[in-house]
Amino acid sequence: MKVSIRDLSKMTGFSPATVSNALNHKKGVNKETAEEIFRVAKETGYLSANAVTKIRLLIFKKNGLIIDDTPFFQSLIEGFEEECHRLGYEMVISRADQREPDYLNQVQEILREQGAAVVVLATEMMDGDLEPFRNPPCPLVILDHWSESMELNAVLINNADAARMITEHVLDYGHTEVGYLRGSFRIKGFRSRFVGFQTALKKRRLPYREEYTVTLGTSMNDAYQDMLQYLKKNPKLPTAFFADNDMIALGAMKALQERGYRIPEDVSIVGFDDLSFSAISSPALTTLRVPNKEMGKIAVRRLVELVEGIGTDTVTKTQVCPSIIYRDTVKKME
Repeated sequence: MKVSIRDLSKMTGFSPATVSNALNHKKGVNKETAEEIFRVAKETGYLSANAVTKIRLLIFKKNGLIIDDTPFFQSLIEGFEEECHRLGYEMVISRADQREPDYLNQVQEILREQGAAVVVLATEMMDGDLEPFRNPPCPLVILDHWSESMELNAVLINNADAARMITEHVLDYGHTEVGYLRGSFRIKGFRSRFVGFQTALKKRRLPYREEYTVTLGTSMNDAYQDMLQYLKKNPKLPTAFFADNDMIALGAMKALQERGYRIPEDVSIVGFDDLSFSAISSPALTTLRVPNKEMGKIAVRRLVELVEGIGTDTVTKTQVCPSIIYRDTVKKME
């Protein structure tokens, strides 16, 4: 069985972080401690086995429309970093932009790096984009995406059930005409949220109304501008909207308010993600809180299991479950 950094920690009595820092020649580890760690690492065969000492977070970008425009991912990365440090692994962040001509070469170089395991933050991936990551030469986990072929370990949000749950909350408040604020860049997460939204309507025997679907840009400003253009046509609006995420919801709210609509008296809105400024918007946004920091930690833990040979015969798909944060953007109908 492979010796891990945690095994070396137990053998030497030093923390996993100290062991990792010593093996990676980081500052802050005194000479005697480093020598003892290297001695045990050599005796156990850890160093000669090209052991993984580094975890690389590879941020996939298709166009940057999701990754670049939301603060959602900062907390996820913080959780990722904390868990790498706790388990004694060096953390490195890389980016691979599909628009660059040498994209495939970049991916292959990263996957073949000696002594490294990889988590791919794949939020922006569409169908087919996982192809270069199949049969990887290193331990690998997909984060915020998944493969229908079920060949890659993944950690993701339970998008469909969460969207169904918050839509049911809106329906429980007496709304029977609920529209959909649809993100223009159709990442897999958004498509799953739409399925959950439709499921909630079907359960209550309510029709999905195409005329109540508004496609908006995925940045807050684009959503605001697109909603303003839509409202200039003076369309008939539903009494409530489910938005693909908070950025879209908040941009749409601003446009509605500028056009004289009161929220939630005239139009109710719910979002998804619980961004930090959703609590201080006016009114404060009812939304779904995603345990994004824990998502990062779970991805690291699963990757370390693969590095240590635990559960390698089983492919896992771990879903984290959001919770509703009840605030002030849903009106209770009379």
